[in-house]
Amino acid sequence: MRAWILLIVVAVTCSWVSGAAEAEEDAEHESTGLYTAPDSCKRRCHERFNKRDPCHCNTKCEKYQNCCEDYHTYCSQGGKQEDNEAVHAHSSEGFSHARDAITDEDLLRISEKLYKADHNRAQEADVTINPQHFASAGQTDDQVDRSSEPLYTYVNERLFSKPTYASFIKLLDNYHRQTGTGEKMTAQQQAEQDTFLQEAMNTALMKELYGFLHQKGRYGSEEEFVADLKEMWFGLYSRGKGEGDSSGFEHIFSGEVKKGKVSGFHNWIRFYLLEKEGQVDYYSHNYDGPWTSYPDVLGLQFNWDGFYKEVGSAFIGCSPEFEFGLYTLCFIARPGKVCRLSLGGHKLGIQTYTWTKSTYGNGRKYIATAYVTSS
Repeated sequence: MRAWILLIVVAVTCSWVSGAAEAEEDAEHESTGLYTAPDSCKRRCHERFNKRDPCHCNTKCEKYQNCCEDYHTYCSQGGKQEDNEAVHAHSSEGFSHARDAITDEDLLRISEKLYKADHNRAQEADVTINPQHFASAGQTDDQVDRSSEPLYTYVNERLFSKPTYASFIKLLDNYHRQTGTGEKMTAQQQAEQDTFLQEAMNTALMKELYGFLHQKGRYGSEEEFVADLKEMWFGLYSRGKGEGDSSGFEHIFSGEVKKGKVSGFHNWIRFYLLEKEGQVDYYSHNYDGPWTSYPDVLGLQFNWDGFYKEVGSAFIGCSPEFEFGLYTLCFIARPGKVCRLSLGGHKLGIQTYTWTKSTYGNGRKYIATAYVTSS
């Protein structure tokens, strides 16, 4: 059995078909309407804001980034329907000019820039993993532990003294993992969120991301960007019966338990720390990505203190800001869709979903989940 040098592990489903399973497991079943496609602006131009609407068609929807996808097909600034062909020629993702649209080519370019800007990623000698058993399609759901050793053979914990790592780790124990249990954020925990955001924004990676989104007209200032990050990632909503029992950050990075199964939990640092404490038992993997340096992608099965994850996803070996930045990019550029990126010349996709049962600000939406899927 040979040890494998850790690469950014991104857990992916067998045959890359985890999207549907994750959507049901990580949030709500599609039949609840949580992840339904945005409504249309047809015959709704300039209607008054209604917080119950999943998307909007008033003159402020561009400012608050909550326009329906066909806003510019039906609604012009003058209030008259424009020629469809002309509108489609200069609009994308709700922005009216070609320079504002985030194209597929833009995503490929900016993701490569973010990949290169991840100066805090682990180096080859910093992390060693031992993937052991490769699970077949029929083995991922049988909950059999086929790996006798931990996934992580070695992690250089000096990584965790870096500002973004240290501030990120402080956030991981601020939550109750069981959905339905309301979260009560203390003043100290709120301050920890602010510290992480501040440290992240001090990195070249997040400055690169902000510059890109600013150029595309998504944010007018860094202060506006940071304020929105705090709401979209840390704002609380109700995934279960509890009031304010979940957030995008808790679900994706810390992990939750819902209906007797692990939900979310896509972070390598969290996995390593809990495995070290004996709370996570690694079972197998069903995908190992093509990267030969950080980051890489891995699909894995594990038990978290009595609850099973059939197929999980996590970037391993990357910095906290790398995951945080990529998921933010995809949530803003392709909410509710597969966002196709390129890292070190290799393609991959990230699926995001919006939380539409509640909003913040003037109808902006929280992150429900984000995870790696097929390229």
